[in-house]
Amino acid sequence: MAAPLLEKLSESLGSPEPAVRLILSILVGYPFALLYRWLFFYQPATVIHLFHTFSGLALAAFNFGPQLYHSVLCVFVQFLMLRLMGRTVTAVLSSFTFQMVYLLLGYYYTATEEYDIKWTMPHCVLTLKLVGLAFDYYDGGKEPSQLSADQKKSALPSVPSLLEIFGFSYFYGGFLVGPQFTLRSYQRLVGRELTDCPGKPPNSLIPALKRFALGFLCLAIYATFSPSYPESYFLTDEYEAQPFWYRCVFILLWGKVMLYKYVSCWVIAEGVCILTGLGYNGVVDGKHQWDACANMKVWLFETTPLFGGTIASFNINTNAWAARHVFKRLKFLGNKTLSHVTTLFFLTIWHGLHSGYILCFSMEFFIITVERQAQALVRDSPLLTKLAHSHLYPLIYVVQQFIHWLFMGYPLLPFCLFTYDKWLKVYSSVYFCGHVFFLVAYLILPFLRKALVPKKDRSEQKQD
Repeated sequence: MAAPLLEKLSESLGSPEPAVRLILSILVGYPFALLYRWLFFYQPATVIHLFHTFSGLALAAFNFGPQLYHSVLCVFVQFLMLRLMGRTVTAVLSSFTFQMVYLLLGYYYTATEEYDIKWTMPHCVLTLKLVGLAFDYYDGGKEPSQLSADQKKSALPSVPSLLEIFGFSYFYGGFLVGPQFTLRSYQRLVGRELTDCPGKPPNSLIPALKRFALGFLCLAIYATFSPSYPESYFLTDEYEAQPFWYRCVFILLWGKVMLYKYVSCWVIAEGVCILTGLGYNGVVDGKHQWDACANMKVWLFETTPLFGGTIASFNINTNAWAARHVFKRLKFLGNKTLSHVTTLFFLTIWHGLHSGYILCFSMEFFIITVERQAQALVRDSPLLTKLAHSHLYPLIYVVQQFIHWLFMGYPLLPFCLFTYDKWLKVYSSVYFCGHVFFLVAYLILPFLRKALVPKKDRSEQKQD
C-alpha cells in the first residue's frame, strides 16, 4: 500500500522516490521527538536506548530495506573493538581503518555516475560517529591536563554498552543526514541534563519550529527553482551555444539553488534535535541557546561575501569533527598547511571515490589561499582599507558577491557531476575561467602587496 502512495507522491512532486522517502524520514523525526518527550523522557536509560534504536532502524528499513545490515554490522564491530582493545592507539587506528575501508568499499561497489540516495549516504555520517567514538574513548583514559577543552567535553570515562552505542548511532535526529554529535552529548540527553528546566522536558518547541519553518522555506526554494537549473543542462549542446556571460551566470544561479538541497535537510534535522533537547547549548548572556547541533549558520551563509564565510557557515558539525579528530591531531607534523591539506584529503575520500570530489576540495584549498592573500593585502594597504570602508562599499559588496557565488558554483560542478568526462566538458565550455582567475590572482597579489604595502607594515597571514 505504501509503495503506490509513494510513487504517486513522487510523481506529483517531480522528485525521485528515494528523495521523497528521505524527506519524509527527516520530517518523521518530529513525531518521534514528541513521543520521546511525552512517553520516554522519564523512562530508564535502557528504554530510551531501545526507542532510539528501533525508531532509527525503522527509518533505515524504510529507506534502504535489508541493506540496513551494513550499519548494524559496523556498529557491532565498533563495540567489539572498544571492548577488546580498550583505550589504546591500536583501537583508534583499527576503528579508523575498518570503518573507512568499509565505507570506501561501499562507495566502490555502489557508485554510479549519478547522485543516488542509497545506504552509503547515512553510512558516511555513521562512519564519523563511530570513528569519533573510538577517539573519545581513548581520550577518556588520559589525564585532564593532556586534553583540550573540546576533548574534555567529549571524553568517555567508561566503555559504553552495546545498547547505548546502538541508540547513539540510530538516533533519528542525526542518523540519516547528521548532524554529528558525541556519545557524551547523547548520554547527557538520556540523563535528562540537556534542558532549560532541570529534570523536565526542555522548552524547545518554539526554537524547534523556527528551524523547521526555515528549513521548509529552503526546501520550497529548492523545489521551486531546481527544475530550472538541472545539472544535466550543463552537458547539453544548448548550454554550449549560449553566450559566455550566460554560461557563467547559469553556474552562479545553479550553485546557489543546488546548495539549498543540503541546507534544507540539515536545518530541518536540527529542529528535531532541538525538540528532543540535544540542541541545548547552555546559557549565554542570560538566554538559553539551542545551537549545539546547528549544521548551518543560515544568515552568514546568505550574507557573507567571503568564500571562507560560506565554508564556516556550511556543514558546521562535520567541519568541526574534521578539525577536532584530524586537523588538530596532526599537530605533530609541525606544519599547518600540511595538516590542512591532509584534512581536506580525508574529507575528499570520505565523500566518495569520484575524481570530481578531488578537484572540488583541491580547488577549495586554492581559493581559500588566494582569498587570504587578498584579505592581507586589503588589511595592510591604507588605500584599500579606506576604499573598503568608503561609501562605495555597497557597490564593492555587490561585485564581491557576484565573484563569490560564481566561484562557489564553479568548484561545485565537479562535486555534483562526479566524473572526469562531464566536469571537463563544462569547464572547457567556460574556458576554465575559474582556474585562470585564481591562478592570475595567486601570481599577482604578492606583487601588489609589495607595491602597495611597505615591508614594515605587512602582517603575517595566519591559517586557522
